[in-house]
Amino acid sequence: MRRHHDDEVHEHEIHEHDRGLSYDLPVLARRRMIRLMAGVGAGLVPLVGCTADDASSPAAADPPSSPSAGAARSAECATVPEETAGPYPGDGSNGVNVLKESGVVRSDITRSFGDSAGGTAEGVLLTFTLTVVDAASGCGTPKRGAAVYVWHCDREGGYSLYTEGVADENYLRGVQETDDRGEVTFTSVFPGCYTGRWPHIHFEVYGSLADATTATAITSTSQLALPKDVCDTVYATEGYESSVDNLGRLSLESDSVFRDGHDQQLAEVKGSVEEGYTATLTIAV
Repeated sequence: MRRHHDDEVHEHEIHEHDRGLSYDLPVLARRRMIRLMAGVGAGLVPLVGCTADDASSPAAADPPSSPSAGAARSAECATVPEETAGPYPGDGSNGVNVLKESGVVRSDITRSFGDSAGGTAEGVLLTFTLTVVDAASGCGTPKRGAAVYVWHCDREGGYSLYTEGVADENYLRGVQETDDRGEVTFTSVFPGCYTGRWPHIHFEVYGSLADATTATAITSTSQLALPKDVCDTVYATEGYESSVDNLGRLSLESDSVFRDGHDQQLAEVKGSVEEGYTATLTIAV
């Protein structure tokens, strides 16, 4: 089942990146019902997630119940919420399909690739690692040979391939196959905060690189959230001015996507503006 819907917006103002909560909720509900029916019929294992510092730490079931951070690091491995792919996935479900383009399999997503694009996304350096593990093992076994497609907005809040001014670019998008540790690591820039949405990174998990590069058989779609203290520090730097006010009107608890639980989606982030940041999150399939 492909995703054709928008990021939800909590505030009454409709931003150009979002069609609104009233649009998303029916689609999300319908998708989750279809997934539930498919899981019953085929015995599918749900996506599970935990913080990267403890691969066996828990996450609340979908829909989550907003457990405390301490509970999120208990021994249980729980389901990561399915989330909207948003209006700009670039996976063929809503217009352009970058996954079939030569060059999309890469670790450095700061630059555009191909003959028609040559831009570079500016901003504070962010290197993030997603670790895919096997849910059936209780999150203890790395999932080797899976694939992860990631994408996020730039410093100004625009999405390559779609947003006016960067529609001819394809930066901040990339795919990788997980290694023996189940890891993929991307070099990027810290995303901005646009109206109505908490700073986040989208990702789709596929069973294999072949599935990803043909944009078929998505295992799950979700989003990584970035912590407020780091966002505040980054947004105080040049180029992120618009993000300051946007973030000031939001919280993780009020965000349309993360307000129903974010412990298993909140990345652990370390570093500095000068040397760059590293973010880690573990997910299980």
